[in-house]
Amino acid sequence: MARTAETTREDKAVETRAHEGAGLHLHTRTLHPPVPIPYITRDDMRSTAQSATSRLPGRPSGKDVVFYGGLGALAVVGALEWPVALAVGGATWLVRSRGKGKEAKEAAQEEEAEARAAKNATRERSSAKKSVA
Repeated sequence: MARTAETTREDKAVETRAHEGAGLHLHTRTLHPPVPIPYITRDDMRSTAQSATSRLPGRPSGKDVVFYGGLGALAVVGALEWPVALAVGGATWLVRSRGKGKEAKEAAQEEEAEARAAKNATRERSSAKKSVA
């Protein structure tokens, strides 16, 4: 039994030395602030999704989907390098969006001209009625 007691003393001494060798004691504090968990109903999710999608532009035409899809497919297959496909798609989008912008400006100018003409016609009628009376 003497040997057993001596070996346990040596084992404890080795363990103590290993722990003392670290020499660094780090004290930390943890903070757990109260975080409210929101309760979201199905209607809340639906209204949020509808308001988010209403801000998106309209659906692309079938022609655009086929064009950009084909361009992407050609890039995936390797018939076109992806930078070339990206450049072609970007340039096409840019040209088409500028064309739509010009058409929208022309339509707005036509509407303004029609509104001015209607306003002038209303003024002429009112001045004609005043001169008759």
